[in-house]
Amino acid sequence: MQHPMPQLNALKAFEAAARHLSLTKAAQELHVTAGALSHQIRGLEELLGLKLFERGVRSIALTRAGLRLYPGLRAGFTQIR
Repeated sequence: MQHPMPQLNALKAFEAAARHLSLTKAAQELHVTAGALSHQIRGLEELLGLKLFERGVRSIALTRAGLRLYPGLRAGFTQIR
């Protein structure tokens, strides 16, 4: 059974948020609103069935799942850039 592929925008949103540990800074980098970025990340979490961030009032932190996903994704985007 094939699983659906995540949208590239959602992967970019996750990678930027994980790198900055800030939805606001990631949104600024990607030229989108923080709400749109958060929506992309929540969709990715839903698709993967994993929680990637712990969300605080004004902070985010990577979960274990996020910590596993981030290095490979970061390396892939670095190679592409």
